[in-house]
Amino acid sequence: MNKLTKTALAMCEYMAGDVVRINHFMKVHSFAKIIGEAEGLDERTQELLEAAAYVHDIGIRNSEKKYGSSSGYYQQIEGPGEAEKLLRSCGYDDGFIERVKYLVSRHHKYVNIDGADCQILIEADFIVNVYEDGISRETIHDICEKIFKTECGKEIMRRLYDAQ
Repeated sequence: MNKLTKTALAMCEYMAGDVVRINHFMKVHSFAKIIGEAEGLDERTQELLEAAAYVHDIGIRNSEKKYGSSSGYYQQIEGPGEAEKLLRSCGYDDGFIERVKYLVSRHHKYVNIDGADCQILIEADFIVNVYEDGISRETIHDICEKIFKTECGKEIMRRLYDAQ
C-alpha cells in the first residue's frame, strides 16, 4: 500500500464516525489532485499536496475541544502537531512532514501564499467550502478574483459555480 493510501485510511480512522468531515477531506483531495496534475506539479510536490489535502483539517477536533470552535484560525494552530503524528506513522520523511505541516498551518490564509502546493490546497478547499457552506454568488466572484491563480482552479469554479 502506498503512503497516500495509508494517509487516507489513517485520516478515516482519525475522523471515524464523522462522515461529513471525511467526505470533506476526500473531496478536497480529489480537487487538489486534479488541479495539481493539470498544473504540472513535479512528483514530490504533487504527493505533498495530496497528503496535505487529506490532513488539512486534522486540527478541527482539538480546536473544538480546546476552544469550543472549529474556526480555521484554531485549526491552523492545532493541525500541524496532529498532522505530524499521522504522517510519521505513514512513513514520510522529516522534510516532507515539515512542508505538509506548513501547508496545514496556512490553508485558511489567503495572503503571502508560498508555493504552488499551498495555492492549490487553498483553491481545492475553497471549491468544496463554497458548496458545503452555501457561499453566495457575489462572495464567490469576489474571492475567485482575489484568490484563484491556477487556470484549472478557475475553470473548475466556472464550471461548478459560473464564477469568474
